[in-house]
Amino acid sequence: MAAESAHYQIRLATEPSDLMAAQRLRYSVFVEELGGDGPLVDHENRLERDEFDEVYDHLILVDPSRDAAALEHVVGVYRLLPSDRAEQFGRFYCDAEYDLSKLRASGRKLLELGRSCVHPNYRGGASMLLLWNALADYVLANEIEILFGVASFHGIDPEPLRMPLAWLHYHHLAPEALRPRARAEHFQPMDLVPEDQLDRKAAMAAMPTLIRAYLRLGGFVGEGAFIDAPFNTTDVLLLMDTKAMSEKHLDFYTRRHEGRT
Repeated sequence: MAAESAHYQIRLATEPSDLMAAQRLRYSVFVEELGGDGPLVDHENRLERDEFDEVYDHLILVDPSRDAAALEHVVGVYRLLPSDRAEQFGRFYCDAEYDLSKLRASGRKLLELGRSCVHPNYRGGASMLLLWNALADYVLANEIEILFGVASFHGIDPEPLRMPLAWLHYHHLAPEALRPRARAEHFQPMDLVPEDQLDRKAAMAAMPTLIRAYLRLGGFVGEGAFIDAPFNTTDVLLLMDTKAMSEKHLDFYTRRHEGRT
């Protein structure tokens, strides 16, 4: 799978240098920018990595004008794990944070998303749209029915996050039949503000861009947030049923897919 614009290429990583460049970008964003860490993070070589990297597909946004030998060519990344491959591997990344038993019991084809990030110099333009369009192609080509993954608020203090977390809880909780629940040992309740005191404007202002994008596509959240102290984040589990996507977005993605030769 590969797609090109005037300035970018977007494709699945195929070479070791592609994966290392994605890990270098992740280090820049998740470790240097956001203060995260992890047991397999390579600080000497500035690579953010974990044991899941070898089983994921890595969707990368490439700027051909940047130096590939210096691992600078990847400026955006999304990593993708279909449920059949997760079953062979033994688990999803999100299993450590959420009980996914209801998703597994649905019998539907799942895709876990993770480690989404874009180089600071490339944010706010076409880069995220290109990644989302390529993700839609992947979903359609692989007949994915439910997408899910954790998205993060920066920091582990729930006080500044009270309004957006409560808004997600009251307005975007996943259907009971599919609803994951945060693991008890790090469970953070999300109903931190009474429903009659919610302020939509304040909630949206504090909501990360990626979460807002999922909500616009009809996304839901699991029950409870997960406090990820090593990564210095408060995580929520987002999921999206492709059958429940708005017709506007589904038709757009379908037209793009059918238009390819």
